Amino acid sequence: MPVDVRTADGVADAYLAYPGDGAPHPGVLVIQDGFGLRPGLRSLADRIAAHGYTVLLPNAYYRHGRAPVIELPDFIDPEQRPEIFQQVFPMIRELTPELLRSDAAAYLEWLAAAPQVAAGKVGVTGYCMGARLAVLVAAMFPGRVGAVAGFHGGPLVTDTPDSPHLMAGNITAELYFAHAGEDDHMTPEHIDRFDEALATAGVRHRTEVYEGARHGFTQADTSAYDPAAAERHYRELLATLPPGGSASVSENSVSGDGRE
Repeated sequence: MPVDVRTADGVADAYLAYPGDGAPHPGVLVIQDGFGLRPGLRSLADRIAAHGYTVLLPNAYYRHGRAPVIELPDFIDPEQRPEIFQQVFPMIRELTPELLRSDAAAYLEWLAAAPQVAAGKVGVTGYCMGARLAVLVAAMFPGRVGAVAGFHGGPLVTDTPDSPHLMAGNITAELYFAHAGEDDHMTPEHIDRFDEALATAGVRHRTEVYEGARHGFTQADTSAYDPAAAERHYRELLATLPPGGSASVSENSVSGDGRE
């Protein structure tokens, strides 16, 4: 169900999914990949919600309009449509740590006030650029985030002061990261440095490399999709999140009744 989240800079359109049993469930914030909020990500949110979670999926590009911010094909193959990257890269670069902090505060406050969300820390999961942002959100709001799962994320190690690996000391959440075996954004050296930073900071974490998988392997509407790796991602994601509110909830019972 579409919902609106008021932020310091306006209104972020978002998608909300939760079990239709009338009970509050643990909150999960899903941070999009670079292509933006679209049907494939809504389906992903529905699947998470079916396991007993209330899932909020915001449009990170809301400053440029409501989703879809750019026109996307039903099947995204960047090699065939390189202009897609030319459209999204400027919006990705605009998501500075300052704007992320402001937006994430609004999303977390919205979840905390929602009657569909149980009290307690939330889980955060992110994809591609969203995995990078998820680490930063955990570092910015350690009292609000209890678990983070990131998939084919990057870049997580850079030479800039806001590199996610440099923020590890602020994180109290448990982390799980699944890296694609074929990913220029996270080389083996980057993965080692990221793990070392987490270990040095005492962050509870687990990282894995999905050998043979490409950057974007979770996204069913893209040419990088890997069905086996995507299913593995769901298993590990659910194992990382706090226990869902109802293990018996089926995907067909997910409700779209949100609040504006």
